[in-house]
Amino acid sequence: MKAIRCNKYGPPSSLELEEVDSLKPKAKEVLVAVKACGLNFPDTLIIQGLYQFKPELPFTPGSDVAGVVKEVGEGVTHLKVGQEVFGFVAHGGLAEEVIVPANACFPKPPQMDFPTAASFLMAYGTSYHALKDRGVLAEGETLLVLGASGGVGLSAVELGKLMGAKVIAAASTDEKLSLCQEYGADATINYTTQDLKESIKVLTEGKGVDVIYDPVGGIYSEAAFRGMARNGRYLVVGFAAGDIPKIQLNLPLLKEASIVGVFWGAFAMKDSKANMENTMTLMKWHAQGKLKPHIHAIYNLEDTSKALEEMTNRKVMGKLIVKIE
Repeated sequence: MKAIRCNKYGPPSSLELEEVDSLKPKAKEVLVAVKACGLNFPDTLIIQGLYQFKPELPFTPGSDVAGVVKEVGEGVTHLKVGQEVFGFVAHGGLAEEVIVPANACFPKPPQMDFPTAASFLMAYGTSYHALKDRGVLAEGETLLVLGASGGVGLSAVELGKLMGAKVIAAASTDEKLSLCQEYGADATINYTTQDLKESIKVLTEGKGVDVIYDPVGGIYSEAAFRGMARNGRYLVVGFAAGDIPKIQLNLPLLKEASIVGVFWGAFAMKDSKANMENTMTLMKWHAQGKLKPHIHAIYNLEDTSKALEEMTNRKVMGKLIVKIE
């Protein structure tokens, strides 16, 4: 089968398309013929050796997959050969075949095409777990989303609005913020041209925001935290900026605020029942037309490097998809 391979850590241009051996599922695993793989910002980090987890070289990147079941391992009863599915893996998705853990592989709803299904689980799963389980976002509260036009950011804007919050979207360009408004943002902040802390103060009439969703890190994290309301919850989702910020601990003390980690992958694998309940809710909302992933562009497998380069250069709004035929 064909697969994108990371043989050495480096930029997207260092990836290679190779022929590798076909795969065989073990017990409680599913072999999926991949039709689409959604790219996520961690993919740009993992190939450079900058992610929290470093797969043994060589490896195939890609986590968000949709396709057709080719074979099921022993003990898999909820899926059958020929069934259309979507799921997630730690890596391996940018290939014609991938092994998916059975508890991370779900029947694809008929109303979802393969690109949409490959856009769905990681972005919406992360954001819903963050807002519902970790941030306990309540109706009427104010949510600030940093990096709001990205894959997870835009899903957080959409879900925050659906959950009854006032949503403030923060991003680096007016074009990105315009998309956030289409997805339900009540107010916007361009943090390259506006002072983030002061803008939060103005938009909340001095109260501050109740929940901050931060997949970016870097220089804006502390300014955002300083704009937090008393008893606020700061959700640490990721570090797309590349820099892990250091928050002074007197800030959560003075504001009686919480810094809350969000690691959806660990939650999904270690608390699969709760993750399944979240996934079913998200799928219901999608079927009702309440959630709609924004697909920025679709690339062929051989153009994966170009797609990841576009993501590295912060040009992507919503999701990038690699289709596999």
